[in-house]
Amino acid sequence: MMLDATESKHAPWHIVRSDDKRRVRLNCISHILSMIQYKKVPHTKVRLPKRSGKGRYDDQATLKGRNFVRETY
Repeated sequence: MMLDATESKHAPWHIVRSDDKRRVRLNCISHILSMIQYKKVPHTKVRLPKRSGKGRYDDQATLKGRNFVRETY
């Protein structure tokens, strides 16, 4: 079997069950992040200014009076 021939202590294989694709992605990301050693870096809290409404684009303005398919789900 390929896994037996290519797995080593410094480069182990990891198998992920892929029945649920969303969970597979999340489990892979979680696993990879758990393997990275890190330390918490202190930082100051960022304060953002209030958003300006000047020149704001209205994406609904061009849709008024149009026919839409009813959203059932």
